[in-house]
Amino acid sequence: MKKVPMRRCIGCMESKNKKELLRIVRVSDTDVNFDSTGKMSGRGTYICSANCLNKAIKSKKIEKELNVKIDENTYNKLLVDINTYIK
Repeated sequence: MKKVPMRRCIGCMESKNKKELLRIVRVSDTDVNFDSTGKMSGRGTYICSANCLNKAIKSKKIEKELNVKIDENTYNKLLVDINTYIK
């Protein structure tokens, strides 16, 4: 039997199957993007929903996990990209 990779959502702190989660990745020292494929290179973190993304933004958990300062424009871009992907 193949082992299922598990990851933790930084919004609700629940461990879930990696395929159920959405990945946010730090590509360079200042660039943060939504990774729709889950395979981009770079430091990544996971969320399970747009609701958890909002929690992570308010508590600045994304900045802490990715060790980068994120401005409001990047957060807005992440919200738009993730909401578009979910629909």
